[in-house]
Amino acid sequence: MSLPQPLAGPGQAARGHLAMLAFSALVSASFILGALAIPHVDSGAFTALRFVLAAAVLGGLASATGLRRDQFRAPWRYLLLGGIFSVYFVTMFEGLRTAAPVSASAVFTLVPLMAAGFGWLIMAQVTTRRMAFALVIGAAGAVWVIFRGDIGALTRFELGRGEQIYFIGCLAHAIYAPLVPRLNRGEAPLVFTFGTLSAGALCLVIWAWPEIRATDWLALPPIVWLTMVYTAVVASAVTGVLLQYASLRLKSAKVMAYTYLVPSWVILYEVVLGRGLPPVMILGGIFLTVVALLILLKD
Repeated sequence: MSLPQPLAGPGQAARGHLAMLAFSALVSASFILGALAIPHVDSGAFTALRFVLAAAVLGGLASATGLRRDQFRAPWRYLLLGGIFSVYFVTMFEGLRTAAPVSASAVFTLVPLMAAGFGWLIMAQVTTRRMAFALVIGAAGAVWVIFRGDIGALTRFELGRGEQIYFIGCLAHAIYAPLVPRLNRGEAPLVFTFGTLSAGALCLVIWAWPEIRATDWLALPPIVWLTMVYTAVVASAVTGVLLQYASLRLKSAKVMAYTYLVPSWVILYEVVLGRGLPPVMILGGIFLTVVALLILLKD
């Protein structure tokens, strides 16, 4: 059986790149908001409700364009992708309890290297030597930021608990990217994302039901609801569509290459919020991730 390939043509590729540029900017804000909100609410309960809201928003949009029964054939595909997507977001917010936003975003930049491996296993996508070189550079920059430029901490492998938790989620994210074109059977990104989020919401509600019932939702501070709305509508629904749109037009490694921009966006947001720049040693790692992005995007 032949494997589905990304859509061809420079115009299609350009649209994929624009989608991922928007994806990186929108995802980055989640790290800032998540760090502010997660001390006040359980990660599983929070993610379950945001998935329900995101699925409701996308469901309304998808209904307006017309939903058909044949678009939901083989529902196991949506359960698999929704479960993987759920793991990513739960571990992200749980990791942000102890990991700084810049450090967590650096863990996220390890996804391209892992996505290239899964792209080869799942989609038979071959990574060139230049792309492999770029992925190694980006991973080196990410590791430098994660260990805060401390050679001693790196040699002792003193990785924070939040970073460890979030790494599991990033592994799930790397598997998700090549699985989208592998499992898509011609469904539009909006419909496919709606199915994925609906299945993810079902999995999360079942798993986090005790925490959902125990949460006093009306007593939560405004930052939790602001983060809820943003992550449900933007960081789940909108970025989910962008990711699937780009995954059908670009190779997995190039799709995930845009994650290298996330730490730079996070630093920019923190500067805007008046938190200043991180230490110079950490900026060196950020520079390496940007270099990796430029190499990966060069045809």
